[in-house]
Amino acid sequence: QVQLAESGGGLVQSGGSLRLSCAASGSTFSLYDMAWYRQAPGKEREFVAGIRWTKGNIRYGYSAKDRFTLSRDVAETTIFLQMNSLQPEDTATYYCKAKTTSYEDSWGQGTQVTISS
Repeated sequence: QVQLAESGGGLVQSGGSLRLSCAASGSTFSLYDMAWYRQAPGKEREFVAGIRWTKGNIRYGYSAKDRFTLSRDVAETTIFLQMNSLQPEDTATYYCKAKTTSYEDSWGQGTQVTISS
């Protein structure tokens, strides 16, 4: 199983930036995919960005395009989410998710991102 630890959330003003990190540990040899999701109060959890671990293919959800950038550190088994031009509607708890080659999913505890107007 894979364990995940997110960090980097916080409170920033509209137009500001944040960089989230998600470090994987445990059975990282079996990583297939890692991704960021977010969930705002009263809303469903939505996909933000993800990466196929072996090939490095990156994909983005609609809310992330042109403002967010996913990157990774293979040696540290960590992914990052650079978020720029943040708006109040980006306020949410951001979760990291890992999928193994056995298609087992693991979730992190989440990190809160709050954007003030």
